[in-house]
Amino acid sequence: MAPGIESERGGAMAVDDTPGVRRRDFINVAAVGFAGVGAVAVTIPLIETMSPSADVLAVSNTEVDISGIAVGSAVVALFQNQPLFVRHLSATEIAEANAVPLSILRDPQTLQQRTLPGKSEWLVTMGVCTHLGCVPLGARPGENRGEFGGYFCPCHGSVYDTAARIRKGPAPKNLFVPDYAFTSPTTILVGKKT
Repeated sequence: MAPGIESERGGAMAVDDTPGVRRRDFINVAAVGFAGVGAVAVTIPLIETMSPSADVLAVSNTEVDISGIAVGSAVVALFQNQPLFVRHLSATEIAEANAVPLSILRDPQTLQQRTLPGKSEWLVTMGVCTHLGCVPLGARPGENRGEFGGYFCPCHGSVYDTAARIRKGPAPKNLFVPDYAFTSPTTILVGKKT
């Protein structure tokens, strides 16, 4: 009998004590390598499908011409397929908003926190009530602005002031202020620049 081999009756099998890479090790390394390449090949297209398409990027920002908005009035535009309110606040509306003590507000924010520095007369908010997503009234001429002169949600009675802050009703938050910037004295760009 050859050295290192015992009979089958003794229960031991052949033992190979030669150093180096065994065939089984090579197969394991190759299998793990192929699995890694396969995972990358599946993951890259999956990640690419999560990138926004051209039509989504096209509505990711909105440009609004504010030159025709009279003092004390507002316009409704669309931003990401939702109404956007752009209001040109009067001196009286600004004074009313600044006179409200923050301690009585459910979602305390000053008018300065809700507008851009040096542009407190321009208030840009999403036209979506923070209660259940209805569109508040008050942006178009003749619509009910509620008892605080801002916006009134006809669905459940939420009332917003001239700074679009919640003052009464079930809405938990102020109307949302999206990212925006002035691109010229008469134009604002709402949304992130692409």
